[in-house]
Amino acid sequence: MKNVKVIIWGMGAMGSGMAEVLLQKKGVDVVGAIDIGEKVGKPIFDILGKEFPGNENIIIGTVEETITEKAADIVLLCTDSFTVKAFDKIKLIVENKMNVITTAEEMAYPKAQSPKLAETIDELAKANGVSVLGTGVNPGLIMDTLVLVLTGACTDIKHITSRRVNSLSPFGQAVMEEQGIGITVEDFEKGKADGSLSGHVGFPESIGLIVEGLGWEIDEIEQSMEPIVTDVDREAPHGEAKAGEVAGVSMKAFGKKDGKTIIEMDHPQQIEPEQVGVNTGDYVIIDGTPKVNMVGSPEVEGGIGTIAMCVNMIPQTINARPGLVTMIDLPIPRAILGDFRDQIHPDAKIVR
Repeated sequence: MKNVKVIIWGMGAMGSGMAEVLLQKKGVDVVGAIDIGEKVGKPIFDILGKEFPGNENIIIGTVEETITEKAADIVLLCTDSFTVKAFDKIKLIVENKMNVITTAEEMAYPKAQSPKLAETIDELAKANGVSVLGTGVNPGLIMDTLVLVLTGACTDIKHITSRRVNSLSPFGQAVMEEQGIGITVEDFEKGKADGSLSGHVGFPESIGLIVEGLGWEIDEIEQSMEPIVTDVDREAPHGEAKAGEVAGVSMKAFGKKDGKTIIEMDHPQQIEPEQVGVNTGDYVIIDGTPKVNMVGSPEVEGGIGTIAMCVNMIPQTINARPGLVTMIDLPIPRAILGDFRDQIHPDAKIVR
């Protein structure tokens, strides 16, 4: 079998990280990379700042010259957070008969907020014999898939709490802007009111995954969003906040049935939390039979976690049935440490 062929669309912090990981793996080739502006025309090794002997130094190209029919087995799409913004890119990829893994948070469970687009994506993917998955560390793993895995030990569940206290420092400029890093509290409140600040994207998606996985039903999802204001200057690789400015966002969500909360999500995230004595961590608390209380501290680091999830889900996505899939449709995520080709089913959708 030939090596698995991968195109990376979006060479920011996440896409570049995926390229670096893939270039060190066996049985997989990065055969294309896409970006805009000054990165176009540059060798990928220049963007990564290092060479990878034995690998081709791909030139970063445009969409038009890179996304062609069966140019790769799968495209890692690292450009957007929202289904509506990612849709045209996904449509183009699947119509060129390539599988997709996207970091767009809403694509982890797109029917939560964009059911019609989700249906269209599913139809397009099936018509072209490919699969589409949205995943990452959160949503995609920590606050939903991991929760569902732990419920496997329960015979009954009354209430679920999923809490993630994490650092935003590894993420790129797009995430900094979505969180309002470095703006005033006044501007934060304005952005919150007009919808220009998204904060954490993914609560409805994570709750949707859990609900579908358990066979539960809920009536509504409530969300809250408050600024985390720093009293010291903080600087991360892709964002900074001066004392008195916004250094992060504290968000909560509540999945309710008959007016009662059955799923609670708590997600404070900020740049450089250790500077102010905040300990990061991941927590899953299940009030069930038996009770489950999982604590992981420090957090599963978000940047490399997202990179790893997208890379490690490549075989499962290629092997999947055609259509729109979610993490509950696929085998459990795990690190792919051997040859990627060994993970591909003989009948899978792969360029021969």
